[in-house]
Amino acid sequence: MQTNLLSKATSDKSNYMSNKINHPELCQWLDAVAIKRDKQAFTQLFKFFAPKILRIARSKFPNEAQANEVVQETLSNVWRKAHLFNSDKGAATTWVYTIMRNVTFDMLRKIQSNKEDNLSDDIWPIAETMSSEDDSFNDHLENKQLLSVLEQLPEAQQQVVKGFYFSDMSQEQLATHLALPLGTIKSRLRLALGKLKAQLGDK
Repeated sequence: MQTNLLSKATSDKSNYMSNKINHPELCQWLDAVAIKRDKQAFTQLFKFFAPKILRIARSKFPNEAQANEVVQETLSNVWRKAHLFNSDKGAATTWVYTIMRNVTFDMLRKIQSNKEDNLSDDIWPIAETMSSEDDSFNDHLENKQLLSVLEQLPEAQQQVVKGFYFSDMSQEQLATHLALPLGTIKSRLRLALGKLKAQLGDK
């Protein structure tokens, strides 16, 4: 086992030294950007990394604009953070690709968050279905039984339901009043209506 570990360590060191030997200019360009804010050096870094980052980004994002955004954001960070690069701790390629990975993760999280907000757009079909089943649904909101069920909802959902039905506030007004994204308001209202319907059944 010790032999294997020694072999791996030797191999890692060899790869690291190979990276430095094969691309010594990368370290020089990064140093020039860090110390002198050298735009010519940054241009060389851009030409070297941009095609590679774009190829990787295209495998992660179906949208060409998003892939290009990964390239722009990654290399913008390289420009801003070049002073943090230390050639004694790793290869220039590893450092840049780590930045690219972080940018990619951030974008994927934003996209996922936007998808969750967009899913809330189905609030109107649900609300209309409930209304068609019982045209007096708004009147039922004053019913003691429904009020009792309403009180069992999480406070955040109660705020939205009460504001929407009791105070006749629009979803946009609620978003402004509660300082929340419109998608969040829609999501909470959709969840609340679903729970109320499940509790009240056909009543």
